[in-house]
Amino acid sequence: MASMVVNCRAYKKSNVACSIALDEISDVLLQEGSFVWLDLNEPDQELLKKIQEEFGLHDLAVEDAQMAQQRPKLEEYGDTLFVVLQTAELTQVGGEVVFGETHVFVGLQFLVTVTHGSTLNYEKIRTRCESAPQGFSRGPGFPLYVITDAIVDQYSPVLLDFQQRLEKLEADIFESRFNRKTLVKLYELKREMLLLQAAAVPLLDICSALTRFHSVMIPKDMRLYFRDIYDHVKRLNQSMESMREMLTAAMSVNLTLITVDQNEVVQRLAGWGAILAIPTMVFSLFGMNFRYMPELEWQYSYPVTLGFVCLSCVWLYHRLKKVGWL
Repeated sequence: MASMVVNCRAYKKSNVACSIALDEISDVLLQEGSFVWLDLNEPDQELLKKIQEEFGLHDLAVEDAQMAQQRPKLEEYGDTLFVVLQTAELTQVGGEVVFGETHVFVGLQFLVTVTHGSTLNYEKIRTRCESAPQGFSRGPGFPLYVITDAIVDQYSPVLLDFQQRLEKLEADIFESRFNRKTLVKLYELKREMLLLQAAAVPLLDICSALTRFHSVMIPKDMRLYFRDIYDHVKRLNQSMESMREMLTAAMSVNLTLITVDQNEVVQRLAGWGAILAIPTMVFSLFGMNFRYMPELEWQYSYPVTLGFVCLSCVWLYHRLKKVGWL
């Protein structure tokens, strides 16, 4: 259980933080002006059951937090908000994109984060909150904003990596012949782009709802911060839409170039077929072996026939070369 509990800290009005045990949470919540921040990493059912009892969480929200694989959303259960956020991060080794989830329970005196498959550094997030003057005096909306802002900030380097990969693939499309790997990479990039868009776009509705309908959790002075996240996500979404169109165009261009290459091959085959048709026709004519053929009694028949075939083939070759068939 200890490995599932990343951190558990209590904050007073003076913004002084101290680490507490899980069994002390209920006692701290009874103190006026106190605030508890608990971080969990892929907790099991037993631990979530204990957390549910300490904070009075709703059964449906706890079930969603345990199962993961949830879409980004905002749910209200009495005095508690349940927020699901999806993370997207670039690994330092290999530069692969890793998607994860962060579930956040937000109450008037507590904030519980449950992470699945995410390596988001909550230690830095807590340090950022604790270093802000009277940050927790603004209520639970402040740490929720800092968490959401940190997740959204990670989308930008992922999108930049997608753009660089697309530029490289576009260069491969126009500089080389058809490569199946290039087409596969385009489809993989588009799939990852759709996953990133599915993680980011719902944040528009989440931020809009937080600034309009939850004045208790999100006071008036905090709404500007969530509107800033809204604008950030909106710009990201516009960039992703443009990039998705470019990806679709790149795949179409790739398929078009494949068709052009195939047509060129067919033209070459047809051209060589036309050239070979001349000697085939001539030699088949002389191969009929009729008894009365005047050409058989002329001593120059063979060289004239061979010269005619060669000249005809050369002439036809140059004609086809001129029109671009060879």
